[in-house]
Amino acid sequence: MLPTAIVPADTAWMLVSTALVLLMTPGAAFFYGGLVRSKNALNTMMMCFASIGVVGVLWALLGYSLAFGGSARWLGNLDFRFLGNVGLEAHGTIPHLLFMAYQGTFAVVTAVLIAGAVVERMRFGAYVAFIATWSLLVYAPVAHWVWGGGWLAQLGVLDYAGGTVVHINAGVAAPVAAMLVGGRKDYGRQAMLPHNVPFVLLGTSLLYFGWFGFNAGSALAANGAAVLAFTNTMLAPMAALTVWMALDGVRTGRATAVGAATAIVVGLVVITPAAGFVSPRGALAMGALGAVPSYFAIVWRARTRLDDSLDVLAGHGVGGISGALLTGVFASAVWGGTDGLLHGRPAQLGLQAIGVAATVAYSGIGTFVLLKLINVVLPLRAATQAEGVGMDITQHGEEAYSDGEGAVLVFRETLPAPALAPIATAGAA
Repeated sequence: MLPTAIVPADTAWMLVSTALVLLMTPGAAFFYGGLVRSKNALNTMMMCFASIGVVGVLWALLGYSLAFGGSARWLGNLDFRFLGNVGLEAHGTIPHLLFMAYQGTFAVVTAVLIAGAVVERMRFGAYVAFIATWSLLVYAPVAHWVWGGGWLAQLGVLDYAGGTVVHINAGVAAPVAAMLVGGRKDYGRQAMLPHNVPFVLLGTSLLYFGWFGFNAGSALAANGAAVLAFTNTMLAPMAALTVWMALDGVRTGRATAVGAATAIVVGLVVITPAAGFVSPRGALAMGALGAVPSYFAIVWRARTRLDDSLDVLAGHGVGGISGALLTGVFASAVWGGTDGLLHGRPAQLGLQAIGVAATVAYSGIGTFVLLKLINVVLPLRAATQAEGVGMDITQHGEEAYSDGEGAVLVFRETLPAPALAPIATAGAA
């Protein structure tokens, strides 16, 4: 049974953790924004920031209740709809309202991750409609299964801070979305290089910083479990980065900055489900081992027709699956979890596999159905001409880097006069 007395130190730590996790969304915006071509930088970043508004509001209205209301096997009830029955009463050792806010930042950043697979060609309105419905109908149920007392929690599946709920969930939705939206018009015919690698490194730094709230905050208290998760969150990306640079060195003879940034994110993804369940040595091993499948998944994807623009499948999908399964290998009761394979309990690895399979199936099918339905009302794909000019101008009427003319003049030739008004107004401003 949860304690019923609020502890000020725990509350202070969770206030900081909530702010740290929220910071991850701007971090993802810079990470993604730097990886795309300059004509799509603002649109890519707006796809991230939109989640703060749309998903954040829906979380408060319905998502939190669907994820954490009651303890039914499949879905939460509506006890907390519109934040009813959510106040300053204790939820463990922190206020219930703070727990809701903290979990809301997870919902926001999970939806953001999917954007990386469909940037540079998905219409902004269709994307917003998708993340709104996906957050309620896919994210919230999976969160309930794992963290809200649902069937995976009852089964004994371990997910400390979101390996299944966040990373596998989004990492599977992403390639499904990429396939349904279709590849970029020049994909496979011309190089689509990152336009601002320093932005990528800045975004990675913000993600790394925010991830301490993501993982260590999942202890929901300022205690030893938070210290363990904090330390493991620091160590696993270090190991992943080291292995990644070695793989790059052997394969290409040089280590790239984009590769280094990707490695850090992969290391963070891999340790997320295990952060409070494994030893620091286990975290180092998980970071090192988890880097390998994600690295080669990126190599494989580049040889296919799957235009998962920013490799969400490899980074979050494969990384999340690796982390979830390795949790079943390295988890230890000594460090706060349940013993895994290396500690004499191979059954935990089987349970982790069930959690992975269930999340992959539900997220994949749910994403497919939602996008098909949305496409009936709102076309998913931008027009070819609009995509060629750039999504910044065509979706938002502004440019990341502009001399005041450029693409706006080109785009004026492709639109009827009434559609030019917003662009003219933006240019005048």
